[in-house]
Amino acid sequence: MGVAGAGKSTLGAALAARLGWRFMDADDHHPAQNVAKMAAGIPLGDEDRWPWLEVLNGKLRQADAGGHSLVLACSALKESYRRRLLEGVGASRVVHLHGSFALIASRLAARRHRYMPASLLESQFAALEPPAGAIAIDVAAEPARCVDAIVAELQLPM
Repeated sequence: MGVAGAGKSTLGAALAARLGWRFMDADDHHPAQNVAKMAAGIPLGDEDRWPWLEVLNGKLRQADAGGHSLVLACSALKESYRRRLLEGVGASRVVHLHGSFALIASRLAARRHRYMPASLLESQFAALEPPAGAIAIDVAAEPARCVDAIVAELQLPM
């Protein structure tokens, strides 16, 4: 989890590949009205996020019930979002990808997201509630080093 441009999709996909798990990007599950708001530079409010989080929670529960491990890349900026996202899901860990505003802004300036404009970064930092007990990864490091650090923190039998 983390703000736009923190590397959730890049690191999530690399982590899933390393672990042999499925990868899911929460951005692929936003309803059309959320995508339209963000594309217009309008930050999402809680009322926009709750239905989206419900869908994601259902997908996590389905994977959990089937005994499938997965990596979900999701902003999950607030504690209440993370609680809803993981409600009823078995063993899980939150990885908080963080970096300075300047670093993240420079990454957003260098890329073109399908609907998330760089102008929304300030609202994301303002909404961010860093999670207690999460694996905290500074994304200033190279992606491979970030994935190595996450794997080490997970302490999974390999």
